[in-house]
Order: sequence, then structure tokens, then C-alpha cells
Amino acid sequence: MIFVSVGTNEARFDRLLHAVAELQLEEKLLVQHGHSVRVERPHTELVDFLPFEGMVEAIRAARVVVTHAGVGSVMVALANGKCPVVVPRRKAFGEAVDDHQLQLGRRFAESALVTLVEDPAALGDALARDQRSAPIVPATSSLAADLSAFLNTVIPRTRAGA
Repeated sequence: MIFVSVGTNEARFDRLLHAVAELQLEEKLLVQHGHSVRVERPHTELVDFLPFEGMVEAIRAARVVVTHAGVGSVMVALANGKCPVVVPRRKAFGEAVDDHQLQLGRRFAESALVTLVEDPAALGDALARDQRSAPIVPATSSLAADLSAFLNTVIPRTRAGA
């Protein structure tokens, strides 16, 4: 099963979901579409939102996790041993207020913690590759502290001030 999540942002992320609709897969998909378009396709279960526990269950059960590059979504995937396929929301398409998701996605990808897909048209190619496991990131209630500690200890700084 492939779990796809656009998170809970009120801005739509139709670019990702249109790419999901075009996938030529027989595998079951669980798509959490939030405020975005519903992608009607075979073998697909659509939900608008999942409670946190439901999202964790879906991530654990999934062969692959596809998500936007929201820090919470990425960290939950990593905390559950998944190396997510990450498609950043972009400012140019009205999906985010800035390109922080692109910056975060690139930083995680440089450290091989995510598979970054900057163009949703390349999603099928990313899903066709072997998916690797992720190092387990501690799941605690202090997500911001965990992220800060994780980034400072595991991901080397590639340039001053980065």
C-alpha cells in the first residue's frame, strides 16, 4: 500500500494529487487529500483528514509514504522507519507562503533521509525505485526539540549559516 498525504494546510496541493491520479499502478493507495482535489482512480481510498493515530497506522502499514515536505509529516514518517518520497509545496503555485518546503526537502535529501521529487511528474519514477528504510528518529511530544537536535547531530552543515 502507498500512503499519500498532503497534510492539513488549508492551501490546496492539487499538483501532487493530479500526479497521483496519473500513476499507472495496481497497488492500493490511501490518499489523505485535505482541502485539495479528490483523485478518483482505481485501487484508491480517499480520506479528507486522518486523526494523528490513523496517520501513524497508515505510515507503518505503507510500503511507501508520499508526502508534502512539511516538517511534521516528514518527521512522523522518519520516526516510523520510513524514508518518505517528498514533494514540496511551492510558493509559485500558491501552495505555500514561501519555498521553505523546498529548502527542507533538499536538506533532507542531501542526507539521504528522503527521496525528493521536485516535479510531481517524476513521482512514478520515484515510486518505481527500491524504497529504503530510514533511521528511526525519536517520536516525542517535543517535535521541535527533536528536529533541532536531529538536524544538528545527523545532518552535516554544508555551508556556513545553512
